[in-house]
Amino acid sequence: MSKKRKQAASSAAKAAPKDEKDNPVLLNELLSADIVKKLKAQAEELKKAEETRKEDIRKQEEEKKKQEQKRLENDFSYLLENSDPSWSKHK
Repeated sequence: MSKKRKQAASSAAKAAPKDEKDNPVLLNELLSADIVKKLKAQAEELKKAEETRKEDIRKQEEEKKKQEQKRLENDFSYLLENSDPSWSKHK
C-alpha cells in the first residue's frame, strides 16, 4: 500500500509542473499596454542609435583609407616599389 501512495503522490507532483509549463505567464501580460509600448519604442530608438553609430564608424574608416591612399600616392618610394616594372606599356 505504501508503494501505491508514493506513486500517486509522485504522479500528482509531476502533473502540477506540466500545467505551469503549458500556460506560462508572459511579461507583457503582467505589464500595462502603455509600458509595453514605451519599452518597444525605446528598443527601436536604441537600434537606430546603434545603426547610426556603426555607420559613422564605417565612414570614418573609409575616410582614413582615402587619406592613407592619398598619402601613399604622394610618396615616391612607395610608387617606385609598387609600380609595374614593364615600362614598355607606357610608351
